[in-house]
Amino acid sequence: MLSLPPLSLYVHLPWCVRKCPYCDFNSHEGRGPLPFADYVDALLADLDHDLPLVWGRTVQTVFFGGGTPSLFPPEAIDRFLQAASARLRFAPACEITLETNPGTAEHGRFELYRAAGVNRLSFGIQSFDDGCLRRLGRIHDSADAESAVKLAQDAGYDNLNLDLMYALPEQSLAMAEHDLERAFALQPAHVSHYQLTLEPNTVFAARPPQGIPDDDGAWDMQEHCQALLAAHGYAQYEVSAYAQPGRRCAHNVNYWRYGDYLGIGAGAHGKITLGAEQAVLRRWKIKHPTQYLARAGSAEAIGGDDRIGPERRPFEFMLNALRLVDGFALGDFEARTGLPEATIAEALQAAYERGWLEREGARVRPTELGRRYTNDVVALFLED
Repeated sequence: MLSLPPLSLYVHLPWCVRKCPYCDFNSHEGRGPLPFADYVDALLADLDHDLPLVWGRTVQTVFFGGGTPSLFPPEAIDRFLQAASARLRFAPACEITLETNPGTAEHGRFELYRAAGVNRLSFGIQSFDDGCLRRLGRIHDSADAESAVKLAQDAGYDNLNLDLMYALPEQSLAMAEHDLERAFALQPAHVSHYQLTLEPNTVFAARPPQGIPDDDGAWDMQEHCQALLAAHGYAQYEVSAYAQPGRRCAHNVNYWRYGDYLGIGAGAHGKITLGAEQAVLRRWKIKHPTQYLARAGSAEAIGGDDRIGPERRPFEFMLNALRLVDGFALGDFEARTGLPEATIAEALQAAYERGWLEREGARVRPTELGRRYTNDVVALFLED
């Protein structure tokens, strides 16, 4: 039987200063003054429309993603959070994250974001090498990145994530390690460290840059950087996430544990367990900001609804849970999919025999080998 998991709120703010050539997110370059007030109105209308899906439930985390959420002035974020918390019950220790581009950091803004209730910042730094940043099309340089982080710390933030990428065009192993050393000097609580990939429908996919490290070079960077992160007290808990003790990103952990999240904003995706119906619903909103602004709060703003049948839930659950280093509890699988352990017994046994998964009591976790072949492990749980 399906049980209600923790609930998060994802808020998509779609505009950015300039679209990066590797980015496949729903982000749009701002043209002229942005309609911040109108967009907050649209978000609240969108939230009102979806509220019946989550009546009476408590929001554990909020995440403002984009785009570049830090383009929004603090007063817009404040107005949204005040109105949202009047509609939904926020947990007392609710984690509220705002994604931030170092190129949009301004003195005094961080104090106001903090006053609005934002208690965690995630900086999209990607590299501390100015040449790499230019090749990635970023609008900031390394000095901007360090300055922005220090401004946030001066404003009282100690729960900071730094996003870094590796296997960048013309990047060497030494350069990738140096990026981490620059990050360590800033003492963030969390580091997201992930490989550059050429996603479809991006500029880099159409015109791949020169000098991208080959698979062996990328693997060397991953192994050396993982060791460096561990040596500096950042424990890996997910494929690309590393945290100091007690500083995991609660919002993302809820995704990976197949929790629920309400998605509002242009192109936002959500996943909601409907207890009374014993169903799992995935809902997404229309992507273009102009169309979203015109239709938010009505059924016309819904890009699609997809009910995830029992036959698809094992794959969906594993696609998320097997990203976590400590895996999952079998009881959580049963509660969040509504299916008995027997449903996945054959696939689990195949993974044990291949050395991809291991079981300790009621907990299943990927082995080191399994973490290298995550896609193959997850494929075992696809419906026939």
